Amino acid sequence: MSDDSPAARMIRDFADAAAKLGKAAESLVKIKDEDVDVGATPKQLVMRRDKVELFRYEPIAANSVKVPVLVAYGLIGRYTMADLQPDRSLIRSLLSEGLDLWLIDWGRPGRTERWLKIDDYVDDYIHAAVERICRETGHDRVTLLGICEGGVFTTCYAALHPDKVKNLVLTITPIDFHADSEDPAEHHGFLNIWTRSLRSADVDNLVDAYGVLPGEFMSSVFSMMTPMRSLTKYNIDLIDVADDEAKWMNFLRMEKWLADRPHHPGEAAKQWLKDLYQNNRLAKGAFALSGRKVDLHAITAPTLNVYALDDHIIPPTCSKALGPLIGTHDYTEIPLPGGHVGLFVSSKSQGRLSKSIAKWLMERD
Repeated sequence: MSDDSPAARMIRDFADAAAKLGKAAESLVKIKDEDVDVGATPKQLVMRRDKVELFRYEPIAANSVKVPVLVAYGLIGRYTMADLQPDRSLIRSLLSEGLDLWLIDWGRPGRTERWLKIDDYVDDYIHAAVERICRETGHDRVTLLGICEGGVFTTCYAALHPDKVKNLVLTITPIDFHADSEDPAEHHGFLNIWTRSLRSADVDNLVDAYGVLPGEFMSSVFSMMTPMRSLTKYNIDLIDVADDEAKWMNFLRMEKWLADRPHHPGEAAKQWLKDLYQNNRLAKGAFALSGRKVDLHAITAPTLNVYALDDHIIPPTCSKALGPLIGTHDYTEIPLPGGHVGLFVSSKSQGRLSKSIAKWLMERD
């Protein structure tokens, strides 16, 4: 058998792959959990309310936007996706642009939080954070930056408390949960279709059994949405990055974020799945919090809506539906290449998202 025969090449490729996997196994043995740091940008705890914490990030550049910015991630994942590592961090990039950045961290809900509703997160926790920021900074309003489910929360807050919101910035945020049917990409909206296929009783039984929407359950749902990707990342992808330390650490940080999926409070999960995903009450003007309907037309703050063009979890059509529904005339949409998570952690997207947000805010400061 010649050295250039297909069989010889196959044997060499197999040996190379085995060597890389062996190197990766040796590396995993040596690496401790604390070595794979995520969400490491320095910040100071300002307030704690139940399990929810309000942080203020330490500045790393001269202030260019006076109005403070409160970042709100969703309950389905951890905010650390927006601060994965120094060179893949929306948080650090925004700080580099001179923003006064604050963060609300929902903590790790458990069965004791099963009765919390979206009402509590919007009218209690976010409102308390906004009030504290205003006292600390001397401003009477803040800019809200919502991500995914956190964007829904901040949208509701801007509609119910328009006097407290200077600007509203949304990223990968669903507004019309049924607009996926109008999205031209066939692989967009599987989560919407699956959720609408559930009976109301199925949702109730799941939440009532656990007291929460289990984080492990949602992880399995997201994995099933991209089955081939889920099957190949621990062999093909792992082999590709095993001999590159920077790529290897990025791979581990991403896996740490994926594994760190908290439970979703039970009653809030019922609202999220039934009121929004199944019945689309936000877009219809029928969603109510604390006894008040969320009228999107009441949003008068300048609004920036950023969505990812290849987002298979929140299809672009679900985000773009916001424009005709709100009351402000200062409305801007920015479509960016990438997927739901790639918009924040992809090397290609670094800087584009943060610069777009910072430039838009500077023009309205």
